[in-house]
Amino acid sequence: MTAEPIRLQKVLALRGFGSRRVCDDMIAAGRVRVDGEVAVLGQRVDPSVCRVEVDGAPLGVKPDLVHLLLNKPIGVITTASDPQGRPTVIDLVPSNPRVFAVGRLDADTEGLLLLTNDGDLTHHLTHPSFGVDKEYLALVEGTPSRSALRMLRDGVELDDGLTAPARVTAVEPSLLKIVIHEGRNRQVRRMCETVGHPVDRLVRTRIGALTDRRLIPGKWRPLTPDEVRGLEIASAGIPGR
Repeated sequence: MTAEPIRLQKVLALRGFGSRRVCDDMIAAGRVRVDGEVAVLGQRVDPSVCRVEVDGAPLGVKPDLVHLLLNKPIGVITTASDPQGRPTVIDLVPSNPRVFAVGRLDADTEGLLLLTNDGDLTHHLTHPSFGVDKEYLALVEGTPSRSALRMLRDGVELDDGLTAPARVTAVEPSLLKIVIHEGRNRQVRRMCETVGHPVDRLVRTRIGALTDRRLIPGKWRPLTPDEVRGLEIASAGIPGR
């Protein structure tokens, strides 16, 4: 069953692009496409089936899409349930509508985690071919040498293959900022251990352009329309406007 078609400028306004007059101007400028075709003023769309793009980035128009940002604390696992009874990230956010974590953070890793029911965005954010950055702060044992930092940057041979090049900066002697776009299991921990500097504490601080230093561990908030669009643009590999 499909929804009642509504005016395209209303859909854009509801997603935070501005007033309906501003959205009319965007449509008139040819910046909006519906199902691959340039949109026209006054066009109506079915929010349940139409694919809307703004400046080449897909726009989720389904009214029930939810995007939440959680600061995951240590000891909480990234699954929907746990047979051992440990707390999960799903326990920390509203139960309705049901959402799923985008990617994983292991129990001992803390920091930013996106939870959503947006399947298209989840696929783009988790697939390595789209190259969405994830930034971590890693407190490691010892002081990595220039050679160790170069190995992390160039790629580290793990049991599941060579890692892609990473951006690595020594913030302090034992504190590294590491930016990767892959999502292998415990990847940052395994990279650092391989070069001789096991991780004592690991915090994810950024997903794409998404960050929030004021969000305390265990708390969540909904993403703003601009933040959702930023993730859509990043995951589509399209420069922001």
